[in-house]
Amino acid sequence: MISVLGATASGKTSLAITLANWLNAPIVSADSRQFYREMSIGTAVPTAQELSSAPHYLIQHKSIHDPYSVGDYAREANMLLDELFKKSNTVILVGGSGLYLQALTQGLDEFPEVNPKDKAFVEKLWADSGIEALQNLLRELDPQYAQVVDLQNPMRLIRALSVCLSSKQPYSNFLGKPKPTKSFQHIAIGIEGPRPWLYQRINQRVDQMVQEGLFDEASSLYPHKELNALKTVGYTEVFAFMDGVISREQAIEDIKTNTRRYAKRQGTWFRRQSDIHWISAENPTKQAKNILQKLGVSPV
Repeated sequence: MISVLGATASGKTSLAITLANWLNAPIVSADSRQFYREMSIGTAVPTAQELSSAPHYLIQHKSIHDPYSVGDYAREANMLLDELFKKSNTVILVGGSGLYLQALTQGLDEFPEVNPKDKAFVEKLWADSGIEALQNLLRELDPQYAQVVDLQNPMRLIRALSVCLSSKQPYSNFLGKPKPTKSFQHIAIGIEGPRPWLYQRINQRVDQMVQEGLFDEASSLYPHKELNALKTVGYTEVFAFMDGVISREQAIEDIKTNTRRYAKRQGTWFRRQSDIHWISAENPTKQAKNILQKLGVSPV
């Protein structure tokens, strides 16, 4: 398995397709924003031409109305991989969602079942008192995890706090347990570039999304804005505009700002990993092929 990873707008899709064609390999998505068929423009789903240029899996295969966790993804993707490896020696995994990449390449930690009442309590705490209340409670119940989790990600905080309350133990107690050995060799290739270059690409991508109809797409999804799938950058800002909280221009600027912040968090996550072969965004194809060939991976 070859993982192509990096921050949003860093060029992962293009490189993954090039490598897939070079190695005659299928592509499996690990982008948690591109699973949903109702969300195309705001998640930068590959174009029809890109999708047709190589076999793609786990893209827009779910509805926003379908509950879909990282555990669900891991189970579905692992079954898919078993089938794909029967037909191909190589599979390309591409995405910027670190937890989903980790779920396939390293396995997931196992957690106790969460009591629905505990989860409901945490969700109400967030709704009534905001994310700061979640942060403070996590620091109290699990200060160790509070030091490493993305404290701006409410879904992560809700999950950790629900486990803490249901198990009467810190969430971090369940992390880092031995996991089953994977049946495939894993090579991770990460794309990185200068921050001004990446931020310019993010700004350009947002402008392009707006031109392609992001506000119309978000408008069609507005009645369902409380669904977890839609609580993501690109949609929450447009919903705020539709609620009359901010102007259209401010919504666009907020999308750019929040996407840049998201890219920064992605970079922090990936830099914690020690097994990534980093390549520069300038001529990434040549660098990636050189790395793979040195590791004994080349077209059959």
